[in-house]
Amino acid sequence: MKDKVVTIDQAMEKLHDGMTIMVPGFVNCGVPQTLIQNILNRGIKDLNIISNNTSVKGKGIGKLVHAGAIKHITCSHIGNNVETVEKVVNGEINVTFVPQGTLCERMRAGGAGIGGVLTPTGLGTPMQEGKQVVEWDDAKGEYKFVTDADPVNGKRYILELPLHADVAIIHAYKADRIGNVVYHRTARNFNPIMATAADFVIVEAEEIVEVGELDPDVIVTPSCVVDMIVQANAEDRN
Repeated sequence: MKDKVVTIDQAMEKLHDGMTIMVPGFVNCGVPQTLIQNILNRGIKDLNIISNNTSVKGKGIGKLVHAGAIKHITCSHIGNNVETVEKVVNGEINVTFVPQGTLCERMRAGGAGIGGVLTPTGLGTPMQEGKQVVEWDDAKGEYKFVTDADPVNGKRYILELPLHADVAIIHAYKADRIGNVVYHRTARNFNPIMATAADFVIVEAEEIVEVGELDPDVIVTPSCVVDMIVQANAEDRN
């Protein structure tokens, strides 16, 4: 069993300008604050971020927004962070909005190797623009691609493509030294999904324990998807 605990400097060697990074968290809950702070410390920039939201000014992902480290963000909501809104309006950050449920399923598809998901969410709205629409044909018992000009003969769905990242930075309540991970209540949020949908997974854990100390029944993210573990710094959450 490989010991995956490393120093923060070793973990940061895996991150560089222009990467696509998944960052979990719901506003400021379950956010990998130590890893974010060290991205800032090293001046990494031009990032493509996939996250549910951009937190609030001066907190979590909001620190990356303030530092101008984000080039593009795929998210479901930015309204809590007025600084993000200003940067989007001024053209400093490009944004792709994805409904929250669709965001989850696209990441799940990216982690499972599924080619996409079908959803009615967004039909007839700007969410549909530039995307393929399929329709279920009851008579033939099959799906077919359609356009708005085609007559409606069945149930229609948008084909949403999977989301995948170069790196996912994950926040855990506890992790053992080989990478089995436990989350704390609602701080779980997007962490488990994102841990499956990236080429490389770095976990920051509030507590690192020895192998065998975690109850197998409470492990959520298994060690097989985790590449590195670092100690979370409580001061970074302030």
